[in-house]
Amino acid sequence: MRKLISVAVAALAMASISQPAVAQKKKEEKGPTYKFSKAVQPLLAKAQAAQTKGDGAGALAALDEARAVENRNDDDNYMIAMMTLNAAILAKDNARIESALEGALATNRLTEEDRGKFIRNLGALALQRNDYPKATSYFEQSLVANPGDTQLQVEVAELQRRQGQNQKAVQSLQAAIATQEKTTGQQADESWYRRALAIAYDSKLQPEVISSGEALLKAYPSPTNWRDVMIIYRDSAKGDDQLNLDILRLMRANAALTGERDYAEFAETAALKGFPGESKAIIDEGIAKGAIKPTAPWLKDILAAVSPKVAADQKSLPGLEKESAGAKDGKLAFGTGDAYLGYGEWAKAAAMYKLAISKGGIDTNAANLRMAFALGKTGDKAGANQALGAVTAAPRGQLARYYKIWLDKQA
Repeated sequence: MRKLISVAVAALAMASISQPAVAQKKKEEKGPTYKFSKAVQPLLAKAQAAQTKGDGAGALAALDEARAVENRNDDDNYMIAMMTLNAAILAKDNARIESALEGALATNRLTEEDRGKFIRNLGALALQRNDYPKATSYFEQSLVANPGDTQLQVEVAELQRRQGQNQKAVQSLQAAIATQEKTTGQQADESWYRRALAIAYDSKLQPEVISSGEALLKAYPSPTNWRDVMIIYRDSAKGDDQLNLDILRLMRANAALTGERDYAEFAETAALKGFPGESKAIIDEGIAKGAIKPTAPWLKDILAAVSPKVAADQKSLPGLEKESAGAKDGKLAFGTGDAYLGYGEWAKAAAMYKLAISKGGIDTNAANLRMAFALGKTGDKAGANQALGAVTAAPRGQLARYYKIWLDKQA
């Protein structure tokens, strides 16, 4: 924000326009000609003489006299405003600078270029005295004339946030991101995406939380961003352990599990839902990555619970496949698919989910989501996309959109 102020004030100095002599112009001289009122012209000359001597206060006094003259014409008003601007800059009087800029705009005699500079500087001056509504108004006007000024869009978003206009702030940031990509073909700065998400989350703007989170992951799919977006989604979805497993699996696929807490939660949840192989695999991965200490107090108990079951569990799967084919519904096939998923046997898992969906009697949204994940792991992106398209109901409908972002990044 301070950068904006300094840039704008510098632009203000450059925006001041040297004034023509107020005396009668020679016919051969090029440029605009002015016809001043008889009462105003000597006062303008007096102001110009004072300004030439570096006497800004004296120039302002003469111009105040000129402003008090009745029945002024348009040339009078324009020149009074412009000379007041120069004199106020000379006197370093921000209040007079601001009023002079407003007066100059009111004359409707400025070029489009100067009009844009004046509006921008009025915004900067309002911001300098913490008049956020007025600053926002001027900067929004400036954006109408300069829609490609993405840095100004970001500054406007921050002003809107300061005024509690949080939804508008998120929309301004999203507009800046879209403009940046459209005009330059380059991604906007990551901080813009994260700021939009933070404002939306803090303000409990759920639609904006979702759109900002998706945009962040598409542009910057780092493990940190994946973890942040998934945790935000999980907190809002308030799902059960099965949904939490689907979230944790996606986090793992994006290297977004960090620290002992994440690995412990995953391992314990998988064990609780009857997936010893997946639980053991998560523990082994956490230890290998240094996220889990082999001496962690909770580790001994969970290893004692799952380790003896892994071999027998794996051995039982081929038989469960056969039983699933003859079952009256898809429940056994669904559970067998989950088990294969935990062991990383993606093709077999996908086949079991497909069977489960065809037989019915299951949560088809969960089955399609997991089938999409398994197919994505095998490289069948077309099949995975088709399965994700069938996941529409809450809470997995939104999770499927996040899975698609992951899928689109796969080779």
